[in-house]
Amino acid sequence: MKSSKTLQSLFVTSEAHPLIKTGGLGDVAGSLPQALATLKAVRQQPAVSQRILLPGYRHVLSQFDDLKHIANIEYTGHHGTVRLLETTFPDSDITLWLVDAPHCFDRDGGPYADENGQDWPDNASRFAVFSRAAVAISLNQIGLDWQPDIVHCHDWQTGLIPALLSLHPQRPATIFTIHNLAYQGVFSSETFFNLGLPTELWHMQGLEYHGNMAFIKGGLAYADWLTTVSPTYAHEIQGPEFGFGLDGLLRHRAEQLNGIINGVDYDDWNPATDPALLENYDVDHFEKKRANKIALQQQTGLPVDADIPVLAFIGRLVWQKGVDVLLQSLPQLLRLNIQCVILGSGEHAHEQALRELQQRFPQKLAVTIGYNEAFAHQVEAGADMFCMLSRYEPCGLNQLYSLRYGTVPIVRRTGGLADTVIDAKEGARGTGFVFDNTNQADFIDAMQRALSRYNSPKQWQSLAKRGMRRDYGWKQSARHYLDLYIKVSQQNRA
Repeated sequence: MKSSKTLQSLFVTSEAHPLIKTGGLGDVAGSLPQALATLKAVRQQPAVSQRILLPGYRHVLSQFDDLKHIANIEYTGHHGTVRLLETTFPDSDITLWLVDAPHCFDRDGGPYADENGQDWPDNASRFAVFSRAAVAISLNQIGLDWQPDIVHCHDWQTGLIPALLSLHPQRPATIFTIHNLAYQGVFSSETFFNLGLPTELWHMQGLEYHGNMAFIKGGLAYADWLTTVSPTYAHEIQGPEFGFGLDGLLRHRAEQLNGIINGVDYDDWNPATDPALLENYDVDHFEKKRANKIALQQQTGLPVDADIPVLAFIGRLVWQKGVDVLLQSLPQLLRLNIQCVILGSGEHAHEQALRELQQRFPQKLAVTIGYNEAFAHQVEAGADMFCMLSRYEPCGLNQLYSLRYGTVPIVRRTGGLADTVIDAKEGARGTGFVFDNTNQADFIDAMQRALSRYNSPKQWQSLAKRGMRRDYGWKQSARHYLDLYIKVSQQNRA
């Protein structure tokens, strides 16, 4: 590339940590723009200037006292008030734009569901309003005198944006990132027409999906390029098991699909500086991890014994995460010389089953229903092992946190878990224990291998320290995204 012109990017997301987060999307959206902003122009390549676009949820607006109203957004068929507010994303110099549509976002509860966990009945309308605002900004239609080179969209909530932009010849390039294909934004065909969407988008290759409409198809079918959050997951979603009915479309678009591993924000997840820990440590002071283990045992009411291995699980208590298999396996595991700490929430039956197991094994199992960020850090630092039994896992972040904290991951070979954890059988390359199937036999076998290695302290420390030395920070991933931004923007101009 001959010019080092700065690329302008609009990063469109329905959540971003630390403002609002329900899962991995929030972590990525809070970290990737900042990582991109730190990349300098090299090899005659441009840097990238980001603007983040986020819905103006009540909870988000309440966190700012410097919001500036910079534009009104109007479009045919919508009569509500939509304003664009501007501020700065926390702990950065990145411009944050908030779509202030009170009838859509001024409510208590979460971004997608109410206080009882029930999806908002008007989700289709809410995210159509958000998407149309993004389109108006992207086409420079609201008087900002600014237009992006790239519009980077994330998950089904933004799927309408590439579809709507495809109808305009003079448009920015579009990238659509799949964080979890299982969530597709499927609504009735009546919803499509009630939203007043262009009829030329209603066909089998467009937004129509088995007689319904699917927001995610707008991204998958119309974006210039598709990414997902690990190379293995990019391959898996092209098959029927993990394609969730969209594998045919993804195979059709395989040449415009690639996987880029999510990074970790090592400012937040670093045992050497983590303020949540009793004692900080790093790879050269691994022995200090022991104090955090004792603190975790004391905090959870487990017998204090620095020599007994502690296994951790943090995550949603749902089928995807293999919690049913964990529940089947725990009675056998807890009869061994092991303790287990679990932090999470999800399906009521799983929560209740864990409570009952804790009553059966009060000296072995500590269960906390819910989520607490500081406690999650303390669990990562205090445990010796961390298990992830996911049936599918687009990327996964907890295995990356575990590696950095010297907490050896025990994971199923799927998605990002397969791409980031190397089985101990690989000798000097090994960083954890990997098993092939989400079933009790395979998981127990992996656990027994881990416990055998734990009983050789020098080998265990060597394994844990190799994981701590692996670098899964955002810099490398951001460079891959920048290369993609350049490629797609050049193609769009051509």
